[in-house]
This record gives sequence, C-alpha cells and structure tokens, in this order.
Amino acid sequence: MTPADLSLTVQHAVRRAVDDGALRVDVPPCVKVERARPGGTGEYASSVALSLARPAGRSALDVAGVLKERLQGAPGILAVDITGPGFLNFTLRRDAGGDLVRAIRAAGSAYGHGTALAGTVVRFGEVTESRAVVVTDVVLRLLRTQGADAGFGGDERIHVRPAPYAPHLLGVDAARWSLLRAAPQDRALDGAPLLVQHERNSLFRVRYAHARVRRLLVNAAQLGFSPSYETDLHAPELLGVLGDHPLVLLAAARHRAPDRVARHLEATADALLAFQHTVLPLGDEKPSAAHRSRLALAEAAGTVLAGGLSLLGISAPDQI
Repeated sequence: MTPADLSLTVQHAVRRAVDDGALRVDVPPCVKVERARPGGTGEYASSVALSLARPAGRSALDVAGVLKERLQGAPGILAVDITGPGFLNFTLRRDAGGDLVRAIRAAGSAYGHGTALAGTVVRFGEVTESRAVVVTDVVLRLLRTQGADAGFGGDERIHVRPAPYAPHLLGVDAARWSLLRAAPQDRALDGAPLLVQHERNSLFRVRYAHARVRRLLVNAAQLGFSPSYETDLHAPELLGVLGDHPLVLLAAARHRAPDRVARHLEATADALLAFQHTVLPLGDEKPSAAHRSRLALAEAAGTVLAGGLSLLGISAPDQI
C-alpha cells in the first residue's frame, strides 16, 4: 500500500463515519498521511482526527476512535493505533489484497455477514403498502445477516414514501431497484429509465458488471488460466469497496436502509468496470501471475455484486 492508497483509505473511513451518522463533518477532499515521527508507531501517521475535531464538536481522541473502528481490517492495514492527542498511526500489511480475496472466496455470497447484532431482537408491525412491504422484506434480510433475531409481531415501522410495486410493468428486478435504490423517505426512482441498457442506468451497470466478470472467467479459461491471487495488485478503489462491504451491510441493517447496499453495489460495479480492462492478456502477451491475480480480484467483486443483489431480491445474470 502506497501513501496515496492509505490516504484514500482514510478518506473512505471518514465518509463511512459521516454516512453512518457517527460524525457530522464535511468529508475532506484529501487526507494527508506522512511517515510516522519519533514516538509514533507503525510506518505512517495522519492528523485528520485533529483537523475534524472542532467541526465535529468532539475531542480529537473521540474522532480518532470513530475512524479507528472503521479502519481496522481495511485492505493493506495490519494495525491502527492512536497516539498523543489523536494521531492515527498505521502499520501496513504486505499481502492484504490476497487476504481479502481469499476471505471473499471462502465466504462466497455470505461475505459480509456477521454476528454484530447477535442478541438483538427486532419485531416489525405488519405492513400492507407495497413499497413498505418490499423495504421491510430487505431490512429483515439485512438484520439476519448480522445475527439479529428479526421478524414480525411488534410495533417497529419503517417509514417510507409510498410508491407502487410494479413487476408486471417493469419486471421484478427493475421494480425492486426503483423502490430500494432511493432512501425510504425519498421518492422512488422512475421505472422507465431502469429498462434501458445504458451506463446511465445504475441497475444496468451493476448487473452488467457481474455479467462481465462471468465473461472474463470464461475467456480466461479459454486462454488456459484460472483465478489465483499470487501477487500484490495496485487496485485501491476496487480493494477499498470490497473491504467496505461488511461495514456497509452492518450499517444498512442498523439504519434500516437498503439504499446503502444499492449505492455500494454501484460503487463496486464502477470500480470493477474501471479495473476489468487489465484482467486478460493483450495481443501475444502470455498469462502471468498478475493476470491470475487480477482475475481472482475480479471474481471476488462479482461474488460481492451477486451477494448484494440477492439481498435486495434482484437477479445477477451471467449474460446481458
């Protein structure tokens, strides 16, 4: 991990803290990291918590603690320590990308599921309005992925802006995306643009990115190689969003917000589509360890896309 990669990772942690409501600040356009000074730990350090403390109305140590929670386990980072008045110090890993890819391959579609909400009991009241039914169904799935005991028979409600569920007009996938991609309190997306196969269509981009991974795997097999993460890759955007996936699922469950999952799938698809041109050999180039590693990373992204779409009740086709 380079200092630029680390800066981007810390900026992502600030953005997640803001999205989660843990911090109320403007996300800085960039985060400065530098070599750790005497008295610090690890290889690099950042004073971002000190600069955010005043606008957040909290102490720098509090802000550093919030960011540390979201940075631990991030790709490329072995340990995060807080020193002095609130400096973040980073010890870096050598093969974090490989660890992440192997974790996704081992978990499959269950990557990101956990036990953070184990022991939590959530009971929703019965709902009849069509959008509320769809949103509540997905929220129940999200809560269960985090170990919560979730079901019906209580008083909790998810407040949604009413909208019709129209699978007879749009098909199931577009109908569900139109209701879930917007925040529950916002107006649902217009369904007609979701039927157009164009990059401006967020649903198309997500499902196309998954289909593209499946095609890459087929093409690689025809060239005689398969996915295997064997060498470090410089892919901070893609590794970053894949590493964020467990935190996104947890935040979506806690905040009863399926739209967070949909937005994260968009970010994953965009990062993958920017990366996928590097996967296959070009011209007379022979498949190498780098190609096998890139294919493994792309396959991991496809797994995350398929798992996220499944939670939303949306299909992930192999071809589009």
